[in-house]
Amino acid sequence: MSTSKDPSESASALQADPRWGRIVARDQSADGAFWYSVVTTGIYCRPSCPSRTANPGNVRLHDTLAQARATGARPCKRCNPEGLAWAAGNAALVAKACRLIEQGLAGPDACAPTLGALAEAAEMSPGHFHRLFKASTGLTPKAYAMAHQARLIRETLTRSATVTAAIHDAGFGSDGRFYEQSTGLLGMTPTRFRAGGVNETLRFAVGSCSLGRVLVASSTQGVAAILIGDDPLALQHDLQQRFPRARLVGGDADHEQRVAQVIGFVEAPGLGLELPLDVRGTAFQHRVWQALRQIPAGRTTTYREVAEMIGAPTATRAVAGACAANPIGVAIPCHRVVRSDGSLSGYRWGVERKRALLQREAADAAAAEGHERAATATDTEPDRGTVKRRANPAV
Repeated sequence: MSTSKDPSESASALQADPRWGRIVARDQSADGAFWYSVVTTGIYCRPSCPSRTANPGNVRLHDTLAQARATGARPCKRCNPEGLAWAAGNAALVAKACRLIEQGLAGPDACAPTLGALAEAAEMSPGHFHRLFKASTGLTPKAYAMAHQARLIRETLTRSATVTAAIHDAGFGSDGRFYEQSTGLLGMTPTRFRAGGVNETLRFAVGSCSLGRVLVASSTQGVAAILIGDDPLALQHDLQQRFPRARLVGGDADHEQRVAQVIGFVEAPGLGLELPLDVRGTAFQHRVWQALRQIPAGRTTTYREVAEMIGAPTATRAVAGACAANPIGVAIPCHRVVRSDGSLSGYRWGVERKRALLQREAADAAAAEGHERAATATDTEPDRGTVKRRANPAV
């Protein structure tokens, strides 16, 4: 049944329809759910159309694109209701750029396209394309290329007969070019990686906080794991399972400073947490984890929104999997991702801990906002003493 409004309906009746609010807000998530036409201009649009908001008395709502066409109106040239939505179009461009990068790295010279070449393929300026790519994936094109190249070399090192064969299978034209980047790509030498991280040293320490016990482990590159639980021995076993061939060194006094930083953040999120990280995962996981780090403390987002942020709007399940695989709790804030209805989903270290973290971050954010408002009010409030003296110069 059509919900297209009769011309005699009043503007107030239209404004009572919740869809009108989505048009005013230019809600991109409403695209495809309904369309609207404007009687006076003779055009029809998608809800997110950036054009000036029409007079509600001239707007008609339509459940389907066919109903919008049946009015005799023409499609808007700004929002292109017949084609991809703006967000979907950008996601498609970013996805195409990702494929171009991957294809370039799979070639004989392992060379990703330049920023200029990627921008040209997207028909954008380099600056605009760079901002769009980073906003969508959480990574710059160069960082995405490095993450994908790291995944390629990890895969080939596990299946090739020799390190040299793996280098060439991964598309590197020369051994020298690979070895210049190998430590940055793998976090260790290729020989050690091939041996499963034999002799890699991870320093770790365990501390206590209101959420239980926290284990922080670091390589020479940065923090490789932040694990939360109740039993210190269970946390050490988890660490050993994650890095089965690494040499674990506990009780490092210097490393306990990092544990103190993490605990301080857990107890008072407003302090912030800046740590060098040694993030190990697939290219896709890197994109998800980088996107998570862009979510401000005190706010949450959904798995679907994260998928859209990285340019993979249909990869909601894969995003949830990447969140579950996150080995660096708190610093990579997977606890800030919730279900579409706002409810809390599973959390590797327990839903109650997730709830506690979110409540503390929300409280800290609200307190900070209150302090800022108070400071602003103080700055703009007149000096009462000065006013009084002006009123009575004899004083």
